[in-house]
Amino acid sequence: MAKTQDFTKVMQDMMASFPMDTSKFQGAFKSQAALGEKMSKVALDAAEKSAELSTKWTKDTIAKVGDLTTTKEEPADYAKAASDFASAAAEMASENMAAFAEIAKKVQMETVELMMAAGKDMSEEASASVKKATADMGAAAKKATSAAK
Repeated sequence: MAKTQDFTKVMQDMMASFPMDTSKFQGAFKSQAALGEKMSKVALDAAEKSAELSTKWTKDTIAKVGDLTTTKEEPADYAKAASDFASAAAEMASENMAAFAEIAKKVQMETVELMMAAGKDMSEEASASVKKATADMGAAAKKATSAAK
């Protein structure tokens, strides 16, 4: 039976000769966590504003329904009250939908700004990492070449 070579030592030596900077992984994790925190803040802020707007809309509608349900002197007054309620409801819907659209627009702009900033930061970090890795690999290759001579 042929004796096989143990590659464990070879692999350990090879991995030891490759420089590995784990701080880049930690930095990337921290950057991702910071981005997640900022994105969560944008989402939570939008949710809070939407909830406030919905609450206000509901209260305003209930107040208008209260006006609608009061006793009237003439039957025609009921028709007028219903017409006034429908007009007020349509106006409130238009105003509130515009307000919801503004909230969505703000979220979209903030999200794009965050993503652009994150992309720029990641690009700069990646460029610096590649330059450092290239220099380190060049040094390791020179060291390996000189050791082989």
